[in-house]
Amino acid sequence: MRILLVAYDNGSYSNLFPMGLGALAAALEPAGHEVVIYSQDIHHWPEEHLTAYLDENEFDVVGVSVIAGYYQFAKLLKISEAINRSRRRPIYILGGYGPTPEPEYFLKKTQADFIVLGEGEVTAVELLERLSDKRDITDVQGIAWREGNKFSVNDRRELIPDLDKLPWPAYHLFSMDVYRLARGVNASGTDFFVPVMSGRGCTFKCTFCYRMDTGHRARSPENLVQEMKFLNRDYGITYVGFYDDLLMTSVQHTEAVCKAIIDAKLDMKWNCNGRLNYCTPDLLKLMKQAGCVFINFGIESMDDTVLRNMKKGLRTEQIIKGVEETLAAGINPGLNIIFGNIGDTRETLQKSVDFLLKYDDFAKMRTIRPVTPYPGSPLYYEAISRGLLKDVADFYENKHLNSDLLCCNFTEMSDEDIYEALRLANRQLMDNYFSASHKRALASVDNLYLNRDSNFRGFRQLGGAPAVG
Repeated sequence: MRILLVAYDNGSYSNLFPMGLGALAAALEPAGHEVVIYSQDIHHWPEEHLTAYLDENEFDVVGVSVIAGYYQFAKLLKISEAINRSRRRPIYILGGYGPTPEPEYFLKKTQADFIVLGEGEVTAVELLERLSDKRDITDVQGIAWREGNKFSVNDRRELIPDLDKLPWPAYHLFSMDVYRLARGVNASGTDFFVPVMSGRGCTFKCTFCYRMDTGHRARSPENLVQEMKFLNRDYGITYVGFYDDLLMTSVQHTEAVCKAIIDAKLDMKWNCNGRLNYCTPDLLKLMKQAGCVFINFGIESMDDTVLRNMKKGLRTEQIIKGVEETLAAGINPGLNIIFGNIGDTRETLQKSVDFLLKYDDFAKMRTIRPVTPYPGSPLYYEAISRGLLKDVADFYENKHLNSDLLCCNFTEMSDEDIYEALRLANRQLMDNYFSASHKRALASVDNLYLNRDSNFRGFRQLGGAPAVG
């Protein structure tokens, strides 16, 4: 079959390589299918362009994958309308974390024909084989489908146990010369960056997480290193971001990955998502030696009661100790905080603000967002049981209109009080960030003229904020 995979436009100037589409394409090509990538993300084509493209080019299948989110949902509706307008409309298949928890709703809203639930590699190959041979699809595990206004949802497929057996993403189908221009934290002007999957799933069960797969499956360190070597050799990649849920699933696994990178003598930067309860000085030293420059931590709150309510599996003392040791190792920490969980108050928010102000290393801008009960998460079902949400339609069409605005109020505070608290908190954080930026800019000016700094590269503006040097 001839298949068009749509990489949707998120409005960014530079775009991350779409790992999900890359993995799916890598599974489809060996099964005999021709895969074409529609790079709306790179070219910023309007949806009318997709309709015209489908009219002018014949495809058997068009596929779109989205995660949960207000922007992704709105974009999906526009793309779906463009697909459905096509005179040569192909079979339309959806996938991703967004449609998986509530497939019937997404089938209705998009008029797609099928949804691949969860991991797509095995399911998509079987589904397309059945469709190509015009055989019955009703017993294919891991799909939902629509026949007119009738909707069916099959049982989920078992998870792929050995990720090393999956092919690497089909990089050759994508514009890697463009995707490698994405930036990672602490990237230099000469770095080329790409995200890579180190594993799937997570060993923890935070209430706000909408990823429905249980447990964690890691790729072997040897397999990871081989892909890193390949990316460096064939595409000049010098910086890898492990953008799956959690590389640091244990001290032992993280050590094994680091030692494999060191033994391979890979001179590459990398970052990952991590857990502060695994941050020992020895492990962090090893990570630094292996090339780690940034660890993204989901802290979420600096109040122990709130952390217990969200089943975070962390205590504030672990957070503080882990962040201090990360900084001491010379690695920048990502400090992610959300507000509005069960038990949150003005006081718990201020604890988080004080923490961010104290440990801000200015590697990234720090802000605090309200918690969102994404469909599929335990918090979503909690919101429904409390009467804060009616259903998935209420979530996407009425409540979740922006990630920085309140969707559901799980606290004892009024909505107005939450917004005022967040306004004041983020003003403190913004003031801290831009005050430091202002001081650095003035220091650079002084250094230029007082010390005759010959390395100065000129006054310029980046991202709307003045920069120097």
